Amino acid sequence: MRGKAVSGKAILVLCLASFLAGSLITSRTWTSQSHNNNHPIVNHVTASNKLGEFDHKLRKLGEGKAEDIMGEVSKTHKAIQSLEKTISNLEMELAVSRMSSVGNGVTLQKPRSYSNHTLQKAFVVIGINTAFSSRKRRDSLRQTWMPTGEKLKKLEKEKGIVIRFVIGHSATTGGVLDKALDREEAEHKDFLRLNHVEGYHQLSTKTRLYFSTAVSMWDAEFYVKVDDDVHLNLGMLATTLAQYRSKPRVYIGCMKSGPVLSEKGVKYHEPEYWKFGEDGNKYFRHATGQIYGISKDLAAYISINSPILHRYANEDVSLGSWLIGLEVEHVDDRSMCCGTPPDCEWKAQAGNICVASFDWSCSGVCKSVEKMKYVHNSCGEGDSGIWKSDF
Repeated sequence: MRGKAVSGKAILVLCLASFLAGSLITSRTWTSQSHNNNHPIVNHVTASNKLGEFDHKLRKLGEGKAEDIMGEVSKTHKAIQSLEKTISNLEMELAVSRMSSVGNGVTLQKPRSYSNHTLQKAFVVIGINTAFSSRKRRDSLRQTWMPTGEKLKKLEKEKGIVIRFVIGHSATTGGVLDKALDREEAEHKDFLRLNHVEGYHQLSTKTRLYFSTAVSMWDAEFYVKVDDDVHLNLGMLATTLAQYRSKPRVYIGCMKSGPVLSEKGVKYHEPEYWKFGEDGNKYFRHATGQIYGISKDLAAYISINSPILHRYANEDVSLGSWLIGLEVEHVDDRSMCCGTPPDCEWKAQAGNICVASFDWSCSGVCKSVEKMKYVHNSCGEGDSGIWKSDF
């Protein structure tokens, strides 16, 4: 807009008046705000003071010893790992919430461990894969590395280690085999019975069902599967797993990559060999089937997605396939696949006690019923090993 020009003196007077008015208002505002610590300006001053204190601590740390600096770095690293695991658990809980409302014609059951906080807490659940014909194998474990009776209960209560023989039912439910198992269970109370028909060619289904069932019964940090012809040192297993308790999505075992066998009639034949490429190709890396473990979030993942997880002929390949496309840390721990004496014996004498021992040629301890006690005496950590373990 056009108007008369304003003189320089008028502009100067106006500026001085504005300055004085602003100073008066500001001083009153500061006076009234001094009684309100929640005001943004006060918070800004407080934050500035805290930043100054933090800067002072950093300067002091920089002037301190190298050990102090490394200590702070270590604490920060552990805090980050703990945060990552917390985020992983929250992501899994979110997935559970989403999957519980999924349609698409597939019913995905929510694991009780994410909806029922009364589940028994545990450090690790160890499922020993067994069969109806393996009574003598089970007894050989009860007489060596597996606690029984009150000691088994004490192990659960004091150490958080749950051990169960995992088995389904026979094709004729309630038959002779099932009744014999009922009597054995009443005597020892160390079984986890699955709603599953036993059969060698159903191991992938049994493995999937074991993890789903275990997650619904125990709120554990880890879930382990081991065969009933493998020697195990419980203390070493717990100590090994404890190293990864702050990390999310852990898959631990002896990683291998064997050939995909396309010929019919051979052991470990893979009917779906064509999915793995040309003849002569190898499987992706996966833990050998004698023993492996997974963290809680992975067990929950299997439980959530159980109806749509594909099963290959070999259960260890199936588990590897379920995890190969996820953000999973594959831990190749060779102490979980030591040989029987003299291999595990020499290692024990050198102070490197094995987690598990078996014979590769037999996919377990050869003639385990007769040999398990010998392996235990030669390579075992001692009966007090698990009770002395600090994890």
